[in-house]
Amino acid sequence: MLLSLLLQVVNAAGLAVMGAGIGAGLVALGAGLGIGRIGGSAMEAIGRQPEASGKIQTAMLIVAALIEGLALFAVVVCLLISFKLQ
Repeated sequence: MLLSLLLQVVNAAGLAVMGAGIGAGLVALGAGLGIGRIGGSAMEAIGRQPEASGKIQTAMLIVAALIEGLALFAVVVCLLISFKLQ
């Protein structure tokens, strides 16, 4: 079943759409890992210096928002590639 599906997508447009889908998945995975790492590091930093929690949380939220923006941009680019080729 998987082999027949892969053989149907062998043409150039099909492979490009498949690549765009894989790219969107990798972007989502990378963004999730990045934000998780930011959250973990921020909680560790707050545990070490509770008096600086306000500054740490602000920086954490700004960086998380930037990562989310980049991830959204990358997913939109992958979708545009996918829709352009169909």
